[in-house]
Amino acid sequence: MGQEIAGAHFVDKDFKRFRQHLADETARLQHLLCSNDNEKSRYAGLELEAWLIDKTMHPAPINDAFLKRLNDPLANPELAKFNVEFNTDPLPLSGKALSKLHRQLQNAWSNASQQAQQLGCELLMTGILPTLEQDDLNVFNMSDMNRYRALNEQILASRGQPVRLDISGEDHLKLNHHDVMLESAATSLQLHTQIPVTIAHHFYNASLLASAAVVAVSANSPYLFGHSLWQETRIPLFEQAIESGGFAGAAHGPIKRVGFGSDYARHSIFECFEENLAHYPVLLPVDLGDASDELQHLRLHNGTIWRWNRPLIGFSDGKPHIRIEHRTPAAGPTVTDMLANAAFYFGLSHALCDRLI
Repeated sequence: MGQEIAGAHFVDKDFKRFRQHLADETARLQHLLCSNDNEKSRYAGLELEAWLIDKTMHPAPINDAFLKRLNDPLANPELAKFNVEFNTDPLPLSGKALSKLHRQLQNAWSNASQQAQQLGCELLMTGILPTLEQDDLNVFNMSDMNRYRALNEQILASRGQPVRLDISGEDHLKLNHHDVMLESAATSLQLHTQIPVTIAHHFYNASLLASAAVVAVSANSPYLFGHSLWQETRIPLFEQAIESGGFAGAAHGPIKRVGFGSDYARHSIFECFEENLAHYPVLLPVDLGDASDELQHLRLHNGTIWRWNRPLIGFSDGKPHIRIEHRTPAAGPTVTDMLANAAFYFGLSHALCDRLI
């Protein structure tokens, strides 16, 4: 879920201050994007969420000890203590890019697996761990980070009621949960594409169009808490686990923090960030100083809106660039499978984008 923050509790003035800076930085972003249209290359990178499991194939909540032992800046904790995230360096999406990404991820995975075994556990890639039990998902198994504690507090406050899971498939699973830890039951492969600003909205739309096919080829998560549900149960699980909507408590309205968005982007990718400001209450009003061209407030706010295809702002040589983060594929079951799914997504989304331009 992104960067660590300084505190976990906020008051009304924090929200007011942050929102003022967010509005300022949203206006700054529009100007920055309009003045940065020279980038022509396309880059790709991967994020992989994985499980730490014990010898009985149940979750092992030891990511702190594991990450200290691994000592890899491209590996990070996730929401639950039994989840970790691995990242690759971005590469130009040309030539042997997929082979290089495969080699990066395979080397990182092999090394991490050896370190996990030294701690008496294993690493596993799968969208939902079939042995996971609801009792595993509690605040004591939440990674020790202010960001996660604050998100838990703010999402539950915005909902005003427990998390309600209701998924009908071959079986019917219906339950209540009293924290956001249900989200950690869903682990994914996240595909990043840096795209020229002038065509970013076309690529965003292409990613939306590609989503159904990508989910179909990568689905591997039919089971949750002993129930046989959707072939890719991660989708409804994640959408319901942190369901929280727009202003005035509209958690069940058309504008949700997890979803496929409210529409296609018509003229510019900036429309997504306008929607962020207009429709999504601030969840983490951290004191980041004054508004600036580094867009810290905007980027933090965007990180609390989990579109399945999420535009992200990064910086290269001091200038902002756009990445589209495609979040629909499940993790696993092997590095080779995931790179095949990545190849399918990159090829399909770029072909669709080129038709839309």
